[in-house]
Amino acid sequence: MRRLKLIGIGAGNPDYITIQAIKALEQVDVVFITDKGPNAADLVDARKDICEHYMRGKPYRSVEIPDPQRDRAPVCYEAAVTRWHEERALLYEKVFHAQLQDGECGAFLIWGDPSLYDSALRVIKRVIERGTLPLDLEVIPGITSIQALTARHRIPLNEIGETVQITTGRRLTEKLPAGGTTTVVLLDGHCAFKSLTSEDTDIYWGAYLGTPDEILLAGPLKELNEQIEQTRAGARAKKGWIMDTYILRKHESASESPPPVTMENDRGN
Repeated sequence: MRRLKLIGIGAGNPDYITIQAIKALEQVDVVFITDKGPNAADLVDARKDICEHYMRGKPYRSVEIPDPQRDRAPVCYEAAVTRWHEERALLYEKVFHAQLQDGECGAFLIWGDPSLYDSALRVIKRVIERGTLPLDLEVIPGITSIQALTARHRIPLNEIGETVQITTGRRLTEKLPAGGTTTVVLLDGHCAFKSLTSEDTDIYWGAYLGTPDEILLAGPLKELNEQIEQTRAGARAKKGWIMDTYILRKHESASESPPPVTMENDRGN
């Protein structure tokens, strides 16, 4: 039986990796790395650094898998993602047959946590459901970008007795939930928060969380939306990629809103 582990490695800081993840890495013979092109080389290098640091000299093989091209402007988003996942599943199955021998343990190192807005778990389940390659799958949780964001801004995720909504920029609308509901927004490549007209909403934004390039901005949305958009565009142009997320939260009065705050590269690494 081939074994496969999806190991959450946290949101950028090598110290975010858990003891459970370190113990899992010590069992791995093959590390599979999805190659998303030269602009994302930093993410490949970060995974390799984690392996070198935490696998304690254990011999292992590193196999890079070119990521299939995805339609970024589809007529039907769900159908396009389904096709992309199927292409990935077929490619992964082929690579597993060639690179992962019976009795060996392979692993994908997942940025953040495998359960939150990452496709690896869905793709691997497609491979297993095809039935041509038995796999013993284990999922190791990791620290998410949401946890890193709230920690770096020094705020709780939820308000007392209120709900938390997790959504994407594509689904964000002008109608935020009323009251103290917290909205966490991921995968917002087009700064959808700029469409919001609410005067009583604060934003807590972060990019490259947990890395030396980390950028944090917090304060009233109406005062920061242009600054965040410009900061995001500049950072992406400089590095070639960006990972960012933010929290939107309504406040009852202007006096409850935090003053605008900028923290950049203050993590000490």
